[in-house]
Amino acid sequence: MISFCLSVVALVLGYILYSKFVERIFEVDPNRKTPAITMRDDVDYVPMPEWKIFLIQFLNIAGLGPIFGAVAGAMWGPSAFLWIVLGSIFAGGVHDYFSGMLSVKHGGESITEITGRYLGDGMKQFMRAFTILLMIMVGAVFIMGPAKILNDMTGDIATVTTWVWGILIYYVLSTVLPIDKLIGKLYPLFGVALLFMALGLSVIMFTDGYVIPEITLASLTNMRTNAESYPLFPMLFVTIACGAISGFHASQSPMMARCMTNEKQGRRIFYGAMITEGVVALIWAAVSMSFFGGIRELNDTMIAQQGNAAYVVNVISNTMLGKIGGILALLGVVAAPITSGDTAFRSARLIVADFTKSNQSKIMNRLLISLPLFVLGYGLTLIDFGIVWRYFAWTNQTLATIVLWTVTVYLINEHKFYWVSLVPATFMTVVAVSYILVAPEGFSLSTDIAYPVGIVIALVLLIATLMKAYRIKDQKIEYVN
Repeated sequence: MISFCLSVVALVLGYILYSKFVERIFEVDPNRKTPAITMRDDVDYVPMPEWKIFLIQFLNIAGLGPIFGAVAGAMWGPSAFLWIVLGSIFAGGVHDYFSGMLSVKHGGESITEITGRYLGDGMKQFMRAFTILLMIMVGAVFIMGPAKILNDMTGDIATVTTWVWGILIYYVLSTVLPIDKLIGKLYPLFGVALLFMALGLSVIMFTDGYVIPEITLASLTNMRTNAESYPLFPMLFVTIACGAISGFHASQSPMMARCMTNEKQGRRIFYGAMITEGVVALIWAAVSMSFFGGIRELNDTMIAQQGNAAYVVNVISNTMLGKIGGILALLGVVAAPITSGDTAFRSARLIVADFTKSNQSKIMNRLLISLPLFVLGYGLTLIDFGIVWRYFAWTNQTLATIVLWTVTVYLINEHKFYWVSLVPATFMTVVAVSYILVAPEGFSLSTDIAYPVGIVIALVLLIATLMKAYRIKDQKIEYVN
């Protein structure tokens, strides 16, 4: 329990202290007009209150990741606490803040276009395809996840297929309607359900005396069953993405950058939402480690359920919070992925609109872009959920890595303190490269090969970046158009 409490305190202190440091590096200008004011179209560029933007950003990024990912990550034990805390403060918060504020700086541009500005046209073209693929994968994952939970909640009322179509219809509406018409009205309600779930579980953990494992030297070794097939590094750092660092967030931040009315709001909206998500991930990791009697028991349960984290969420919510509380909690768990899935498709629409220069004030243009995306998304729902999730996990962290390198180049160009993003960019490079080499869905190589290759690639990028920083130390360079 001490480790869990200290982890929560560390996240809060990280927000209070480190986010201000990051904000000073960016140098916000509260008097500069934001895209919501200068480019208002009442569809995507819509000024909204800060509290509403925060809730939308939080629910956008807090999908199944900080819940299902934390449940799966808890199989490695208290190491999950350290990754959530350090990842959220020094990687995820930095990633989310700069991806959002760079969008504000460049007229609400999508992350694909921002990447092109700093890493070149070739990377921009790659990122367009890569990010759209990720958005469709997210949409597919966040269709099947909530559909299965709703089916478990309602029994014979409807089939999984029926729920899939119902969610798809909602996704179409939320993707093409103005952001303040549906998303802006529903998200506060979903936010209440999600926060109730997290706070309720944390209170029960304290009052009912659940034993949460402590962080010790021994606990930082592999605790997971079949640890040789699932090494803590890099598996844990990809399993817990949302709640630590997630490239998906960079695709969502530009949507909120188009709604902010003052640059000072960025720290609370982007960095604050990341830290809030980290707290949610901590709670679910702690509950999962303690509910079944320990980490080994959690492993046994997950193996028996073939890795079905939805089963764990269902059992925990109904047992700890009672019938009514369990329903509300599960609604929060359902709302979280749905509110990430709809904005994933909306983000994909905006990315396509950005590079095709399509006028999105006309609803027919929005439909022409959106409908093919939904066809592809539905096609992915026909593939095994576990396979899509595993590829989504690696793709997600690879995107986060690219965004961190983009931020680093921006900071170098601006003669600002670039180490704030260079260090996590280097670390995440090792994670992403090692994972695809080790993972069954990748090359299934041994860690003896994967680790050195990951480290070498990261060091090459690090050295090249430092050489670039040295070359332009005394001069400015022009951005790539």
